[in-house]
Amino acid sequence: MADSTETTIKTTSTNEASESSSATSAPPETSSDTTIPPEIKPAEVKRSWGDEVDDEELAVDQLSIKENQDLDEPEDSNIKAVTTGDTPYTSAKKFEDLNLSEELLKGLYVEMRFERPSKVQSITLPMILTPPHRNLIAQAHNGSGKTTCFVLGMLSRVDPKQQAPQALCICPTRELVIQNLEVLQKMGKYTGITAERAIPENLDNPTHTPINKRPPITTQVIIGTPGTIKKWISLRKLSLSYMKILVFDEADHMLAADGFKDDSLRIMSDIKKSAPKCQVLLFSATFSELVKQFVTKAISDYNQLFVKKEELSLESVKQFKVRCPGELEKIQVVREKILELGQKVGQTIIFVRTRNSASYLHKALVDLGYEVTTIQGALIHEDRDKIVKEFKDGLTKVLISTDVLARGFDQSQVNLVVNYDLPVKYDDQKEPDCEVYLHRVGRAGRFGRKGAVFNLICNETDNMIMEKIENHFGTKVVEVPDFRSEADFEAALKEAGLV
Repeated sequence: MADSTETTIKTTSTNEASESSSATSAPPETSSDTTIPPEIKPAEVKRSWGDEVDDEELAVDQLSIKENQDLDEPEDSNIKAVTTGDTPYTSAKKFEDLNLSEELLKGLYVEMRFERPSKVQSITLPMILTPPHRNLIAQAHNGSGKTTCFVLGMLSRVDPKQQAPQALCICPTRELVIQNLEVLQKMGKYTGITAERAIPENLDNPTHTPINKRPPITTQVIIGTPGTIKKWISLRKLSLSYMKILVFDEADHMLAADGFKDDSLRIMSDIKKSAPKCQVLLFSATFSELVKQFVTKAISDYNQLFVKKEELSLESVKQFKVRCPGELEKIQVVREKILELGQKVGQTIIFVRTRNSASYLHKALVDLGYEVTTIQGALIHEDRDKIVKEFKDGLTKVLISTDVLARGFDQSQVNLVVNYDLPVKYDDQKEPDCEVYLHRVGRAGRFGRKGAVFNLICNETDNMIMEKIENHFGTKVVEVPDFRSEADFEAALKEAGLV
């Protein structure tokens, strides 16, 4: 965070403890004789492939976002905007076209180091910023600049002279809250706008002040998780009367039945009663048909922006599949091909399905002399903070992760993603989880950089799942001819533009 003598934006935080929500964690797993590495602590296993992430605290400085804003989408990206009413919208070729304040422009150019709006931003921002400020449903690529769209929207709507909450952003995870807050800090550095995160209190921290003992909140922008936001509202500490803009980040998860739908609906309903003209923005890389149907009923008078399904993954990321006879061969591929070659091109994230898989793969690679770290929801927060910080700082090159990092994890130097286990739905392991696949793919090639994704296929079930993923996105994933051939993997990296 910038030195207080150089910035006018203030950030306060409520100390946190775990937050209850309908999000769940990894399912019961089969037993294993593998010794769990020392940094992986046992924890209660819950019902979901993804691990619970709202029960650990991460410091803002450990999730630093680098100024790597080269947001170049391919010119032929099929971005479609559907508008309502008779308000004309003109694409913004440069940020000056948006009638922003000098303070915001300075934040964009000096702090964020932007040069111009990305393609998604050039279409979306006029729809957000132009009166009468209609609601927006926006679906676009991972890494295409969606965060800038809603953060800039919030900052542009806030009156710095009015000491009351005017903008609210709700996120499914603590990591997203922290990252979005940092973006807002940088972009709004010269505006004088105050911002605060709303994530669960840490009851073990003797210096924390419980929300029920705090005075009413006067911070102008609140970014938080849904359970905490709902609690603040119910305790009448967070007034909604002056709310001008409400943002749902990762809106597909926020409004899904197995996500945070109940809390999100309650918050939306409360705001509608107190501030009926509040603008609602829904942003995500994916929207299921069920969520789309729900959204159209939940909000009215909205504009839409979406990208064709098969174009949702970044064009700069090349996808490959590798057929492996068994589990040992999968480890062989990771060790001898991907990691050896990957050391030359950047950092690597290896996604596994369960905690046991993470433990098994971690031990196998460490025993072979490779330096890898592993992260999943069962870690105590001290270990988690250390692992994230080391990877963010580039001190470690390989990170094994469950889907705890599939969403909202920005690290520009990640050029390789390995799907050691293909993502499948918890209640039907023969069906792929295409939304999770898309979010995993989005961890590589952030901000328009080159990237490659290797999908390891071990049996007929994996093959069927991979085919369904290909059919869902309307694409054909290139097969690496021989899992034993170093030349074949070098050719794949060359095709991806990494060597």
